[in-house]
Amino acid sequence: MNRCGWAKNDLMIRYHDEEWGVPLHDDRKLFEFLVLDGAQAGLSWDTILKKRENYRKAFDNFDPERVADYGRQKVKQLMADPGIVRNRLKIASAIQNAKAFLAIQEEFRSFDTYIWQFVDEKPKRNAWRSLGEIPTSTPESDAMSKDLKHRGFSFVGSTICYAFMQAAGMVNDHVVDCFRHRQIDRLARNSPG
Repeated sequence: MNRCGWAKNDLMIRYHDEEWGVPLHDDRKLFEFLVLDGAQAGLSWDTILKKRENYRKAFDNFDPERVADYGRQKVKQLMADPGIVRNRLKIASAIQNAKAFLAIQEEFRSFDTYIWQFVDEKPKRNAWRSLGEIPTSTPESDAMSKDLKHRGFSFVGSTICYAFMQAAGMVNDHVVDCFRHRQIDRLARNSPG
């Protein structure tokens, strides 16, 4: 069975086969990917996946309302938690991003409605032949990054935004000979939008 070359261990294979690139419209899951992609900055995705369950526990299952209310004591607790990336800036970013996330939900009724506008509400279907062809950013991720920063988000550079777009199925970046490419294309055609 052919799959994208980056899926090299059991955890990455399961993530690749079950989640990566599937069009996502659930606000809490979108918030989870936003926090995890920000935490990944400067690290490997494999490192973050290994810590994902710990993140879910530490960040109240990525409930943005609860995360937005975190204070000094909770930050201190998170900084002492070896199950997550103990970076003060990334922890502060998750809290600030939760507040900005809630403001977007208030304005647009859902984060999903807001974020999918960057791809005109439909997943972008790519046809890359090799991993080397896949970009690390696009005009769409540039626009998303700029707007998120304007709204008070941090750790949302264009490269992080593009990784988020890939994870949330806003783009299909499975290479064409990967068994998931065609499956994701079918899901994309049936995706609400």
